[in-house]
This record gives sequence, C-alpha cells and structure tokens, in this order.
Amino acid sequence: MTNQANAIGGGRADAGFSNAYRHYVLAILTLMYVVNYLDRQILAILLQPIKNEFHVSDTMLGLLAGPTFALFYATLGIPIALAADRSNRRNIIAVSLALFSLMTVVCGFAAQFWQLLLARVGTGVGEAGTGPSAQAIISDLYPPKSRASAQSFYSAGLNIGLLIAFAVGGHIAQIYGWRMAFLASGIPGLVLVFVVMFTMREPPRGHSENLRDDAAKIPFMNVARFLWSQRSFRFIALGSAMNAFSGYGATAFIPAFLVRSHHMTVAQIGIVFALLAGIGGWIGTFLAGIIADRLGKRDVRWNVYVPIGAVCLAVPFAPVFYLAPGTTIALLAAIIPVAMGAVFVGPSVTMVQALVPLRMRATAAAILLFILNIIGLGLGPQAVGFLSDVLHPALGTDSLRYALLIGPVAGIVSALCYWHSAKTLPADLARVPKSA
Repeated sequence: MTNQANAIGGGRADAGFSNAYRHYVLAILTLMYVVNYLDRQILAILLQPIKNEFHVSDTMLGLLAGPTFALFYATLGIPIALAADRSNRRNIIAVSLALFSLMTVVCGFAAQFWQLLLARVGTGVGEAGTGPSAQAIISDLYPPKSRASAQSFYSAGLNIGLLIAFAVGGHIAQIYGWRMAFLASGIPGLVLVFVVMFTMREPPRGHSENLRDDAAKIPFMNVARFLWSQRSFRFIALGSAMNAFSGYGATAFIPAFLVRSHHMTVAQIGIVFALLAGIGGWIGTFLAGIIADRLGKRDVRWNVYVPIGAVCLAVPFAPVFYLAPGTTIALLAAIIPVAMGAVFVGPSVTMVQALVPLRMRATAAAILLFILNIIGLGLGPQAVGFLSDVLHPALGTDSLRYALLIGPVAGIVSALCYWHSAKTLPADLARVPKSA
C-alpha cells in the first residue's frame, strides 16, 4: 500500500516529516479505514442469514443496517470532532478504533435481534471518532496540490474493507455462520490500535501549507455559521448525502437481492462483490482523486465535476443490473455503478477541508459526515427495506430489485447538487482566511 501511496507525492519533507513517513501515516490511516468499513459493512453480506434466524422484515433489516448505526455515528461525530480540533487527534483515533472493533466482536454474541441492534449502536459510537480526525491529519500532511489524491487514497480504504467484508465475510458466514464473521472482522482493529499509538505522531496543524496555528478555540456555532455562509458547501454536502443514500442503500441490500432474485449463495456473492466493489471500486475511487488533482490545478471546479461524471457513467447501467433476468447480464451491468460508487468521497472531502480555516477542519469534516450519514446511511437502507416490504404483496421476492431503483434517482439529484456547487466554489474558496 505504501508503494501505491508514492503516486500521491507532492509537498515538502521538513519539520520531522519525510515523504516516507507521510506515506506511512497515510497507509496506517487507510488501514484503519479498511477496518472501519469492514466492521461497518460486514453486516450487508450477513443480512439474509440474520433475517432467516430472527425472522424479521426487510424494514427491520433496514433499521439495523441504517438508522441504528447512522444516528449515533453521525451525531457523536460532531462533539468528537470539536475535541479533535482542540486536542490530540491520534489518541482520539486510537480510542475510537478500539471501541468499534470491540463492539463488532460483541455483535457475534447477540442471541436476540434487539441485542444485535444495541451492539451496532456501539459500533456507530466508536466509528464516529475516526473519520474527521483522520481527514484533518491528512490535510496537515499533504499540500493542496496533492490533497485530493491523498484523501482519495484514504477513501479507497472503504473499497478494500468491502472486498474483505464480502469475500472473507461471505466465506466465513457460509462455513461457520454469521456470528463467526463478526468475530473475525472485529479482531484486526484491536491489533491496529497498538500500531496507531506507538508508531504515529500528531502533526502540527497547517504544516503542509506553512500556516501558523495561532487561533483560539472556535465554538461549534461559529464553524456552522461559516460553513452555512459557504454556498458551495451546502450543495457539496447535499450532493454527497444523496450519493451516499444511493450507495448505502445498494450495499446493504444487493447481497439479499442476489440471493432472492438470482439464487446465488452467500459465498458466491462474497467473491463476486469482492472483485466488483473491492478491486473495481478501489481503482475508481483512487483514480478519481488523481484526476481531480491534475485537472483541479487548472480549474478547482473539477473537484465537483469528477463526481458528476461518475454519476453520468453509473446511472444508465444501474437499472440493467437490478432488472436483468439473467445473472450474467446483471453482474456485467454492475461493474460501472459499483466502480463509481465512492468516487465522490475524496474530492468532496478535499473541498470541504479547503473551504474552512485550520481550526475548523475536523469539525467541518464531522458536519459533512453528519449530513452525509443521516441522509445516506440513516435513510438509504431504511428506504430500500421499506419499499421492498410495500412492494412485496404485488411482486413477491422480486420486490427488492424494484426497491433498489431508488438509488439511481438519488444519484441524479446528487449530480445536480454538485453542478450548483460549482457556480460559487472559486469565490467561496477565496473567502477562507489564510491563517489559522
């Protein structure tokens, strides 16, 4: 992974931070995000076995995959990010990593459905502390000219997490049961805690831009008001949220859809989507950051044009994937939508980090994640599950394939939001104070 990080390059190697060390920290934070997404999305491949054991509806599965996790993940992210803007971010990452990994292990011991719901709440609480702190550290280590690549490299960790969740999780669930899959996914994070604590250092804020960190602590409402005044932020946040609505809803229910409509086994689905979401998605997510960096040097608006292009590529193929009667055609049609699924993350995070001063960065990231996850993770799986139950009397087991069509609609709304953000993005960036 560190070799691939060398493609990011850029910046200077002073103040004790060599290029090799910066790439090492990026690799460790990316591994943390891999574990984060593994623990978050292992549930997707396990929803059908969980439904079979606890005999719950798709609406309840949507509750488990969406609001139960997202409500605490999104809301607690803001106070934790405020702490990250005022204290040691590495320590916050280590504590959060330990908590969500432990709670994933606890999921494997749930004997009742409500116990599984509570354990997922704990997972959401733990994961709330990782993203904003990690994104702020990356912004302090990588200068603007290479930041979208660095943020996209980090964001591509979600695709690797999906790869492991689907391939390894599906295999373990098929042979040993869904509880063992939770146990296996939680343990790596507990090991990574020690790597973070003993090999990472807290970088000075503003290091990559030669900015002095001499500002006082900034109240949350000041950050919120400043962000609201940045019109492009509003549309980037809403565009990200609608993209996440589509992605989280699809990720949660695609395995169950393939079981019901195409009669695939959990292990088969794991291998197929490890290749599509893990490898294909990683390539799409990482290359998007490189493209945004290169084209953004000429026009910063390419950071929002890239997500628009991803939506335009994905939307025509998604209905074919969901409605094709044959499994081969459906899976071939899934290649482009799955590869484009997380393209928006790196460029969006990069622009939000650039739209605020130094001491607002972690909090700004948390506000973005709050909007993204309340709408995307909180409502996406819930909406798909609810629609599936509503359509079930008329369509039977095929109700899920039609419910999933809500995703492409959300994608179109996302592209429109990004287009509106481009209108004021250069002017909003110019308004940001060039000091802490």
